Amino acid sequence: MEGTRNIEIIKPERGKDMYKLNESEKEYRFGDSGPKYLMRGPRANFGVVVLQPGQDFANHSHSIMEENFFILEGEIEFVVDDEVVICKEGDFIHVEPEEAHYLRNMGDIPAKAIFCLAPYQEQDKNDLPLPEAIEK
Repeated sequence: MEGTRNIEIIKPERGKDMYKLNESEKEYRFGDSGPKYLMRGPRANFGVVVLQPGQDFANHSHSIMEENFFILEGEIEFVVDDEVVICKEGDFIHVEPEEAHYLRNMGDIPAKAIFCLAPYQEQDKNDLPLPEAIEK
């Protein structure tokens, strides 16, 4: 696995890859924000995403993978197939394969969420134009 040097393997005698790591051992894609993958494959991707106030994450879809988000802090505005859904701390949102989804933080504090994509695909992101539901 890529970037697993700080991972603690648990019960290696089982012949499985059960492990643990601390979120602080990985980095966000954009320094203090964006996605941070804690696991990539073999059956799912799992990570944390942070959006700073006013920041967004580009509209995209996945052909095969579904994507799930659980909001830990703040609020995230999701636009899923042009439907606006506001999610706050404690909310869960499920996005099916082929559904376009765009995220942005309209609040005054950083927003943080857990995300999980499955089934694992090495390449399965389709970049899309900004949704019509977003004010320009």
